[in-house]
Formats: sequence, C-alpha cells, structure tokens
Amino acid sequence: MSFSDSRNRTVPVQLPNQTLINIEVAQTGREDVAFDVKSFQGVTNAIEGVAEAITESLGKITPNKASVKFGLEIQIEQGSLVAAIVRGTGKANLEVTLEWEKSTLPKLEE
Repeated sequence: MSFSDSRNRTVPVQLPNQTLINIEVAQTGREDVAFDVKSFQGVTNAIEGVAEAITESLGKITPNKASVKFGLEIQIEQGSLVAAIVRGTGKANLEVTLEWEKSTLPKLEE
C-alpha cells in the first residue's frame, strides 16, 4: 500500500447527545487510527457550513423551492474526524439532503 492509499476503519464516535455509534472512516496516509472515542463535531460543523453557504446563496435568488443533496466521506486527519464532500453518492459514507420551501401563501390578518 502506498502512502496516498486509503483504508477504511471503524471507530467509536460520540454524538452531541452523548450517544456512542461506530462509523466507518477512510484513513489516509500513514497515521494510525487509535480506537479512542472521536467527536462527531467536525462532521456536523462541515454540514452546517455547507448549509449556511447554500442558504446564503439561495437567499439572494429566492427560489420558491430548493433541494440540495451531497455526499460526505468521513475521514481521520490528525486524530479527528473530518468530512470530505465526494462526487456522487456511491462513495459517500453519509448522504445529506437539505430542502427549503418558501411559503407562497399570503399572511392572514388577525
């Protein structure tokens, strides 16, 4: 295996609500994956950042309805979980679908 090859490993991850789950991650490079519990915060931060950027853009063009779908591969980098956006859904460990629908109904007066 060369330095740039990736391998998949399962690591324990703690969600914000303290639930422990196992996630398959892509390990890149020669870093050893320790089996200590990892935080999912890096992945949720990535999802929030992508959603915020998309929401800002959609706010400028104000579509009536918008749907965004992207795949994330979860990797270990420097001992922490990170999310990498991947092309298509075949390689995604986590698929995220975000939808917005702008109400077109008039506001009722009281």
